Parts: sequence; C-alpha cells; structure tokens
Amino acid sequence: MTSLYDIAVQEIIGAGNRLDALNLAPATSGNYSVRTGVNEMAITVSGAHKGHLSPEQIMRADLDGKPLEGKKPSAETLLHCLIYKLYPEINAVLHTHSVACSVLTRVIAGSKFLELKGYEMLKAYPDIDTHDVTVRLPIFENTQDMQELSSRVEEVLSSKPKTPAYLIRGHGIYGWGADMAEALRIIEATEMMLNCEMHSMQIKG
Repeated sequence: MTSLYDIAVQEIIGAGNRLDALNLAPATSGNYSVRTGVNEMAITVSGAHKGHLSPEQIMRADLDGKPLEGKKPSAETLLHCLIYKLYPEINAVLHTHSVACSVLTRVIAGSKFLELKGYEMLKAYPDIDTHDVTVRLPIFENTQDMQELSSRVEEVLSSKPKTPAYLIRGHGIYGWGADMAEALRIIEATEMMLNCEMHSMQIKG
C-alpha cells in the first residue's frame, strides 16, 4: 500500500516540475511541503533544484521543524510549520521566487500590503466568486532570521482577514491550500496577477 508520505513525495516532485516550467524555481530557490500526519510533513531538503527533484531530496520533519531523518531541511521550514499550525485545514505549502514578486515588493518599499483588485483570477482564491473584490496580500521584510520572520508572519496572519498567500520583499511568495492542487492554483494565480501589476507599472511609466 502506498503511504501518505510516498504520495506527498510524488506531489512535491510534480509541483517542482510544474513551477520550474513556469520559471518560478530558478537555481535552488523555493521550498515545498505536504502535511503527512498530525505532527509530520514531507519537505524539500536544503539546496535542491526544485525542477530536478528526486525522492532522496525530500524528507520527513515534524511541525516544529525538527528533522525526523538524517537530512537537512529547507532553511525556511519554520514558515511551513507556522501555516500548518495556524490553519489545520491546510495540507500543502509552496514557496516560489519570481521576477514579478521581487520587483514589485522593492518598488513599493515601505508598503505592508499589496492590493489585488478587479482581477478575474482572484476567483482562484478560496471563497471568492467574483472579480469585484480587493485582496490585500501582506508583505514582510526579508531576513535570514527565520524565528523572527515566523513571529512577524504569525502576528499578521492571526489578526488580519485570511488570505491564501503572503509576500517577502525582494524574495518570493508563500501560498498554501487544502491540497497540492489548490496550493499550485494559488501560486499560479498570484504570480499571474503580480505580473499584471508589474507590467501595468511599466506601461504607466
């Protein structure tokens, strides 16, 4: 019988192939995970190219970020743990890097949110069935201190209207879903809208 972990490994490899094809996994950037139990997840190891993942580059960790085998998890494992703890219904988390996210969040330096308004693609987000809505994605300052960043993310996500994604300035997007298919949909929709925002700024000059 195929285990939940084995299924998660294949889902993560598939996500890596998809996101790499969309130019959302340059070099060894990003990290992906799937919840595999009450206190366990499968997560990509540190330093792996996400478009060329093998099962050996995915590992078990608990939801405190502690490795459950002799491998080194992504440096941003705590950010995955936080989402799983905040939202029991969430079972997949994806972190991507893109030109649009890096450029936009640097251009609007100082802004704590990015507004997405009027896009048909907003209907890719859970519980949204119209384009006539505004979603404010939180933006966090980048840091190498994951404990500190995790605390800031928790504070905002716990107190603001629920969104399925947030941005790290000059860095990338975190998006999540009830399963891998939903997490991929969130990431792809968000990246598309960020590209629209970036091109709109370029046209307006």
